[in-house]
Amino acid sequence: MNENLRMAGSQNYFMGKPNQSEITATPNGKGEERMRDYSMNGTLIIGCDHGYGNIKTAHFCFKASAEASETAPIFSKDYVKYEDKYYVISEGHKSFLADKIADDDYYILTLAAIAKELELRGLHEAKIHLAVGLPLKWVKAQRESFKSYLLRNRYVDFEYREKKYLVEIVDCTVMPQCYSAVAETLKEFTGINMLVDIGNGTMNIMYLNDRRAMENKSWTEKFGVNQCAIRIRNKVLDETGTNLMDDVIERFLRTGVTKVDEPYNSLIINAAAEYVAEIFAKLKDYEYNDKLMNLHIMGGGHKLVETVGQYNPDKTFFITDICATAKGYEYYCYMGLRRQNQNR
Repeated sequence: MNENLRMAGSQNYFMGKPNQSEITATPNGKGEERMRDYSMNGTLIIGCDHGYGNIKTAHFCFKASAEASETAPIFSKDYVKYEDKYYVISEGHKSFLADKIADDDYYILTLAAIAKELELRGLHEAKIHLAVGLPLKWVKAQRESFKSYLLRNRYVDFEYREKKYLVEIVDCTVMPQCYSAVAETLKEFTGINMLVDIGNGTMNIMYLNDRRAMENKSWTEKFGVNQCAIRIRNKVLDETGTNLMDDVIERFLRTGVTKVDEPYNSLIINAAAEYVAEIFAKLKDYEYNDKLMNLHIMGGGHKLVETVGQYNPDKTFFITDICATAKGYEYYCYMGLRRQNQNR
């Protein structure tokens, strides 16, 4: 193993017994905040939420798009250079793929995610344990193939934003979406709770009964916010003949504000309200009852529900941190590794 890599992997992290350390950093250039690191035996745990619309780590969110080119881009510095190819990050849109290993995009996006987290810590070489996830009902079938996909190379030498990185990816833990986002706060989930994670491509639904996950009551629907975007675009086109720009739709989905005049404003809101009403219809198919349980909504679709949805405000809660799942992956992975270490 590269000696410099071994030393870099131990920088700022304790070696030996399992540990959870905290350091102070300045993420995204916006003042100081307390940043929690999870590491095990000198290996940094990095959580990565591979969404269909966005990639999320514990501290960053960026579009799930990697445009390949044989030459360096002229304007953008936000690119990965890997094996003599250039991949521009966060421009354009990635089509929905039920199988995330169908192309190299998510591998390249994972390298970008790793680089962002290492840059935050002032590192360019490190030992990494990836903590990732898949939709609830796809974990069993796709866990091993997704793990192999991300572990295709143990040592990876690449560039991101014109800086060189050398990482050793020692292992990868694949976990269920939705549940991971609340794993660290399970003690708060007494009684019956329904969790709903509305991503760009899928909607994951599961029940918790007094903090216990109910495996036979978890589902994955291909009904993410991309379905809402399609409805908005079609409604505006049908009613006005205007092909609405993607940026207008994305801003509304993200913020709940259209910033456009009539009739476009009303058409966008009406299409979104129809989509959210269908979400609640689907939840009722899975026995949702707002008088019997709490509802916890997370993911990129939470703002839509909060803005145009009809819900019981006393029993509906929104997890607004877009990075909550990636943070949950790190905690979930760390606790599992700690148990393994203690049982040896």
